Amino acid sequence: MRLFKLTLSTIFRRKSWAICALLVLIFPFVLPYLSSSTENPVLFKPALAQAAWSLAWLCAIFWGLFAASTLGEKNARSGTGEYFQSTGISPGRQLVEIWAAVSIFVAPLGLGAALVCILAASPALADERSMWIATNLQYSILFALVVLPLIALACSIASRFGGLTGFILSAGLCSYGLYGVGYMKMLLDLGSNPIAKWLWTVSPHYHLADPTERLRYKLGAIEWGQFPLLLAYFAGILLLYVAISRMIFRTKVSA
Repeated sequence: MRLFKLTLSTIFRRKSWAICALLVLIFPFVLPYLSSSTENPVLFKPALAQAAWSLAWLCAIFWGLFAASTLGEKNARSGTGEYFQSTGISPGRQLVEIWAAVSIFVAPLGLGAALVCILAASPALADERSMWIATNLQYSILFALVVLPLIALACSIASRFGGLTGFILSAGLCSYGLYGVGYMKMLLDLGSNPIAKWLWTVSPHYHLADPTERLRYKLGAIEWGQFPLLLAYFAGILLLYVAISRMIFRTKVSA
């Protein structure tokens, strides 16, 4: 686990993870005061919840995927990957160790957003509070299932095609799954287009892991009978991305 420890130490010393932690844990209490939600106390808690989860997603995309891309590229270009491979650490294991080190800092962002919502934005009624807690915990799990395979994908693409390419492709894929799929659905509602329908079907529906609408309108937790289906869907994407990442990842730059 030498590469894991090296990567973990590198991320920790850069201190950029601390900025993300502050954004998710502290900044949600600031953003509602910059909007009109303070004029109506009823809107303050929904605004706080939306800010917490939005910041968690933004930090995961713009910092987590960027960090994974940077580390994947440096591992291949600096000779670190080639050195560790010469000591018997296979490319697959190197990918896992880099992925694990980045994931330790990124995965808790969803849990941090959930804790902010539970501790500072829970409804007053006991029944609604218990449902609120269950909703946030469900989506912290879905957050991790979405982000973790994208970290591996960003790292592997960057190791072969460069850090900028790895970041743009992985961040673009995540943003499309969160927001672009909704616009694709709107186009399908306007008319029948076989290509658009096929594209919508094969698209990663990451919007299913975004709880902002459900929390804003207090729609409650996902039915426990349906929750395993969502877990299986995102687990399937995870397995696909793991296979692709392993095929793409390399430990040295080709001549």
